[in-house]
Amino acid sequence: MTEQHNHLLAVLGAGVMGTGIAALALGHGVPVVLVDVDEEILARAAQDVRRQIRQGQLLGKLPRDAQHPDLLATTALDAVAPATAVVEAVVELPEVKADVLTEVSTLVKPGVPVITNTSGIPVGELAGHCARPGDVAGAHFMNPPYLIRTVEVIRGPRTTDDTLGRTLELLTALDRETVVVGDGPGFVINRILQRMINESARIVHEGIAGHEEVDALFRNCLGHTTGPLATADLIGLDNVVDSLRVLHQWTGDAGYDPCELLLAKVAAGDHGRKTGCGFYTYES
Repeated sequence: MTEQHNHLLAVLGAGVMGTGIAALALGHGVPVVLVDVDEEILARAAQDVRRQIRQGQLLGKLPRDAQHPDLLATTALDAVAPATAVVEAVVELPEVKADVLTEVSTLVKPGVPVITNTSGIPVGELAGHCARPGDVAGAHFMNPPYLIRTVEVIRGPRTTDDTLGRTLELLTALDRETVVVGDGPGFVINRILQRMINESARIVHEGIAGHEEVDALFRNCLGHTTGPLATADLIGLDNVVDSLRVLHQWTGDAGYDPCELLLAKVAAGDHGRKTGCGFYTYES
């Protein structure tokens, strides 16, 4: 058996990121327990996980010869007890994450890394809700996780050397490259990216340029693969707004106050790729 089969990963939350992380792990032969409070969401997630594994293999981003363990999808949080690592990927609301992390940290064994996939909430703040704050680290996966190899790893103020080492070991087993950064609202990527998305949406709202023009300038002048607004659609505009609110709350910087256009799109249910419409329209 290869080294990664020594892992059992528990993923909390069966949304876009949770299913993506589960697919990445299963695609590399790592067993996964996927936990969510909603049975229907879990059923859809199980199908989406299989689809992402197939896509990853077709694109050469996941090994074609790996044996894929069965996915255990459950609403029972205590199913995480035997896990060797936990990745929390629930909704980007501090109180929800705090409740989930508080409970899960009492269910796993001491020394098991409790890894939050938060995109903006300081890891140190979330660790304060856990039974053993030293066991908590951050791993900010990009979407989709099987396609983007680099993971932003956040070392909180109380993250132990052992926890950081085990987190990096897990990510190595998932064939990810890692960049370790310090703690703070939005860390590195989202502290910059979310403000850029917000400012881009403001420019569209003010009529200075359309969304296609904004993205074309970033692609063609700056060499971005996608522009900020196409990226926002991929992230999910609802997730962008949640992240902006967290950053605004923690920094007090008005540049993170979600602009009217983003709020209007989210209120209308136009969340981006996952709903078929955001700044762009997508075929199902």
